[in-house]
Amino acid sequence: MAAPAPGALYHIYAGLTALAAPALRAYVSRRMRAAGVPDVRIAERFGAATAARPKGPLIWFHAVSVGEALSILGLVAELAERRPDAQFLITSVSHTSSKLVAERLPPRTRHQFAPLDTPGAVSAFLAHWRPALACFVESELWPRLIVECDRRGIPLALINARLSERSQRRWRRFAGTAAALIGRFSAIVAQTQAGADAVRALGADAARISVSGDLKAASPRLPVDDAALPALAAQIEGRRAWAAASTHPGEEAQVAKAHDRARLLILAPRHPERGADVAAALRDAGWTVAQRSKGEALSEETEIYLADTLGELGLWYTLCEVVFLGGSFEPIGGHNPFEPAQFGCAVLHGPHVTNFRETYAEMAGAGASREVADAAALRAALDALETPGPRGEMWAAALRFTEARQAIRTAVADRLLPLLPA
Repeated sequence: MAAPAPGALYHIYAGLTALAAPALRAYVSRRMRAAGVPDVRIAERFGAATAARPKGPLIWFHAVSVGEALSILGLVAELAERRPDAQFLITSVSHTSSKLVAERLPPRTRHQFAPLDTPGAVSAFLAHWRPALACFVESELWPRLIVECDRRGIPLALINARLSERSQRRWRRFAGTAAALIGRFSAIVAQTQAGADAVRALGADAARISVSGDLKAASPRLPVDDAALPALAAQIEGRRAWAAASTHPGEEAQVAKAHDRARLLILAPRHPERGADVAAALRDAGWTVAQRSKGEALSEETEIYLADTLGELGLWYTLCEVVFLGGSFEPIGGHNPFEPAQFGCAVLHGPHVTNFRETYAEMAGAGASREVADAAALRAALDALETPGPRGEMWAAALRFTEARQAIRTAVADRLLPLLPA
């Protein structure tokens, strides 16, 4: 079924983004410089590649931020094994995602910042990289990129697709444009049946839609620094350690309220650059804090170890048997529960988990996670998990839950491979 032609609204969007290109360029440059990105890499956002295009069919994955980018690394590795002639490009937007992806690149893979959805950037990007297949991750529907890929005959896939209720409402207001964009995808692989129904309602061909489950469940385990692990384990030995990971402003105070001075809390804010502010607030509240980014020692007196570093969550999930996952006390939408579950951690979370609603419901049903409404409920859950029996049951359930989902990656690869040239 051919996709409808882009309508008037698309052409208005295309015209406005063309006119706004200089202002967008200045704004993005300013933001990225402030984040510490060098100018040569900032230019990637305007279509100026900083790596040569390799020989062979190139599969391009666009993932906007950290979670999406990391979720596809296992898929890229499997595709690399199954298509030894293929090359891979991952694009993302955030500086954090670029650093983490660069540390974990699968074989024959490179990273670039994604081009702005402006005429010059999109044209230069596609002219240089000439992808054989373009894969957009989750809900990344950039109109010009989609239309220009289709115009050049580049097959499009939307993988790990999900649309929030807010996104669905927005796209329903522009039903014709949504159908023109979503109809250009040769394959759409949704996380859930609800996600599949949502994209079909927007105009996708039902024959092109399938349901795989969440790719994040089949991602490789987070890396663990084996050099740092023994010393940290020795410093923690004999103490009841738990972790609060990916916390946001407003959540650290609630986590601290749930903390017992007889325990050790490893606190890893979602954005490590907030470390100084978080440490000051905790010390003002009377806690003894050691800040990892400053090399402060984790001693017997330490009550909260502030893990304000990037890329070390695997360490904390190895050392802690119970994890509270942030972004859930505040209305953020929750963060990836598969990551701690893959380490056999008992997963606790607050009520605001719209980004992973189905996953958390399945995990709770399997006995692998537990919702806590507030600091008092978190404290009660931590006390209950002091007992080896309940804690061990949650560990085992968490491992069973993630192990049962490893086939998701293969199912997605099976949908993508036929779209590549032989």
